[in-house]
Amino acid sequence: MNIYQQSVHAHSVAWSTWHFEWCTKYRYKIFKREDIKTFCLIALHEAAKRNKIEILEIEVDIDHIHMVVSIPMTMSPSKALNLFKGFSAYLLFKLVPKLRFRYPRGHLWSKGKFMASVGHITLENAKKYLEDHHAKTSLLGNLHPLGCERMSNLNKNRVLNINLPFF
Repeated sequence: MNIYQQSVHAHSVAWSTWHFEWCTKYRYKIFKREDIKTFCLIALHEAAKRNKIEILEIEVDIDHIHMVVSIPMTMSPSKALNLFKGFSAYLLFKLVPKLRFRYPRGHLWSKGKFMASVGHITLENAKKYLEDHHAKTSLLGNLHPLGCERMSNLNKNRVLNINLPFF
């Protein structure tokens, strides 16, 4: 299966893969205990299942989480990360009531988070594709079909005048 076909939605195709990382409030090392670590993994997998998110990699360290996930095209990365943090905190407080003594205000995770997109091609390859794809000369020579000069040939100080016909 093509990697783009895993996220298809209403005439659109995407590949939205992200690396997420977040840590416990005050960097408390609550995942030293294997049972709490296991409960956290269960909570994260359940959150993914409920929200149609595919977990590609996951690591629960003693005070933080790393995940590489593929999210639906209709979901923002911030929304996905908030779903993971919210549901896992909710479930961990239910399964391990003694965590409330460590976190009396009910905030298991710190406000901070890290997210970065993960691509299957490099930035250089994407730029090369755009250059090659749009470098094809039209019948007008070095002019764009709409009548404007090619963007790569523009002098940065000049104003671009485009005369578009009315349709």
